[in-house]
This record gives sequence, C-alpha cells and structure tokens, in this order.
Amino acid sequence: MPERPGTFRERFPGLADRVYLNSNSTGLVPDEVEGVLHGYWRTLSSWRDDMWDRFFAATQDYADAVAGFIGAPPGSVVTDLNLSTLLARVASSFTYEAPRNKIVLTDLEFPTVTALWHGFSRYGARVEVVAGKGPDFDEDALVAAVDERTRLVCVSHGSYSTGAVLDLAPIVERAHAVGAHVVVDAYQTVGTVPLDVTALGVDFVLGGAQKWLCGVSTAFLYVRPDLLETLEPAVTGWLAKEAPFSSGPTDGWFGDARRFRAGTPVPLGAMMSAPGLRLLADVGAERVRAHSLACTGRIIERADRLGLAVLTPRPAERRGGVVCLAFPGGQQAVESLVADGLVCSWRGSLRVGPHFYNSMNEVDRFMDALGERL
Repeated sequence: MPERPGTFRERFPGLADRVYLNSNSTGLVPDEVEGVLHGYWRTLSSWRDDMWDRFFAATQDYADAVAGFIGAPPGSVVTDLNLSTLLARVASSFTYEAPRNKIVLTDLEFPTVTALWHGFSRYGARVEVVAGKGPDFDEDALVAAVDERTRLVCVSHGSYSTGAVLDLAPIVERAHAVGAHVVVDAYQTVGTVPLDVTALGVDFVLGGAQKWLCGVSTAFLYVRPDLLETLEPAVTGWLAKEAPFSSGPTDGWFGDARRFRAGTPVPLGAMMSAPGLRLLADVGAERVRAHSLACTGRIIERADRLGLAVLTPRPAERRGGVVCLAFPGGQQAVESLVADGLVCSWRGSLRVGPHFYNSMNEVDRFMDALGERL
C-alpha cells in the first residue's frame, strides 16, 4: 500500500521548523537530492568522457518517468532547462502563412507564453487572446475562437494567477475537428491535478519539476507519438539528430521525442528531480489530488470566515492546487507571514499552495496566523 499524503515529512528538510505552503511557486525537494549533488560532484572531480553515457541515461530515465506519470509511452517526452526553451522548439516546428496562421491564447496565460507567441508574429503568426470570465477561463468563448484559420491553440491547464483549471477535452475536440493542434502548458497543475495525455488525445504538453513535481531546474515536453515524424523544429541542435556522437555529419532526426533536444544539456536538473517524482508516483496522482482538494477546500472555508475575497474557483473540478486570496494589505501580510516561518507567495494576491507533504494542521496554523494579521 503506498504511503498516504502527508506522511513524507521527514523526507523533506524544507518542512523543518516552518510551515511551507508555497509549492505553487517552488516545490520542496526530498533529502535524497543531497546525495545526488554529492554524486554529481564526485563525477565532475573524476571526469572521463564516458560519463556522458550515464548523464544521458539518467536524463532519459527521468523523461520516461515523467511520461509514465502523465499517461504517455516511453520516448514521447524530452526534457530541458525550462519551458520557454521547449515551447520555442514547438513553435518553430510550424509555418504561419495565411490563412492558417492564428494562434489562440487566453488572458490567463503565464507571461512566457504570451511573449513567445507575440514574438512569432514576425514570422506570420496572428495571436488572438480570448478573455476569461474574470479569474476563470471562458471555455465556450475559447471553443468558439478556434476555426479553420487556427494553426495552434496554446492554453494553460491551470492559471498561475488564480488557480483556475481549464477543461481541456472540448478544446482538443474542437481543435482537431478543424485541423488545428493543441499545446498545453501544464506547469501549474502537473503533480497536483491528474493528467492522462493519451486519453485526452492532446498534441503537446509542457510542464516542469520546479513546482508540484518536487524537483528543480528541469522542464519537459510531451509530443503525441504519431506526430513526431512529421515535425522538424527549426530551433534545434546537434543532439536532435541520430548518432550525435558520430564523427561525420548527421542529417537524420531521432524518431522519438529526442528530436526536440538541442545543444549540450545540463543533466543535473533531471537527476535532482527524479527522487521527488518517484515519491509522487508512489503515492499516486489521484491520492495527491484528493489530499490537495481537502486542503484547498479548508483554506477557502477559513477564508470565507475571515471575510477574504477568494479569487480561485470554488468547484473542486475547477481549481488546481493553489488558492488565491485578495484583501487590503495582502502583500504586507505575506511579508509578515514569511518572516515568521509561514511561507506563501504574493503575485497580485496571496497564494497558498499546500502539497502532498503538508498536513491539515499546517493549513489551520497558517490560516490562524493570517487571521491575526487582518
């Protein structure tokens, strides 16, 4: 029987002597990561060129572990340092001649997404931003915006600013009906909201370890396997081609997601992120989600009693792992809470993000302390 959420406290040194409810911004890493760092130093201090084989194997093992966690087959996920880099490779795999040059976004996207697609306007991409319903997505308007002129729909699974979760199924269905592809930014949800990319039929999914996957300095890209051999990213590098270590030119692309690699990687991020992913997988995505909903539900209940505005949608199926609260003096309250060892974050609202290693007692301690500062 997998361990229950909340029973891993001794494996996360970042929980010692404080209440940490900030996994929506930066998740904690387990103590096993310390050994990874020491091992990395030992490798560097006794370097031989064949160490690259170990590094590439460790990176691929992590990519395949991510694939398993999101319901994808091995070989369909690639990793790199950040989501921006990987999204640029996806964007560079398409052309943007009219009339099929529309990119559909929402106004709840992380700034990276909006900035990147506006940058691609110089190559012909035409960006259309669909307004949400305040802090929530407007799925009907989003579906209506997708038509035969649409090249890509690029949307967040969860909003970084409100915690709202988008129902992806009707978006994927509509996009495929008109010949468009769907790119999902799941950085704000993967690890706390279950996601089965195969069942969903989505084309591309991006995410990262920094938040709910309990890792650091690595991001991932999933590509639907039957699309892979049709895609040739212009933003590329020597590691995207077969036999990259051969002495001659290599023109053939890898047949799997490795065709979305680029230059020499930094393997340490994937290596440090593997232990946290293993713990999450041991608990199971559904159990993590149930614990998260219980914790965020308690935060909303306590916020209502305190008279605070809750920006996050209330229905369980509409919210991710973070609750966003608005009230006068909110930023000062965050600073005071953090100074007293009650860690949360401020991004225009107070954001509280409990994870599977947190307890309900911690949630109550945090809300008690918040109430004292109002």
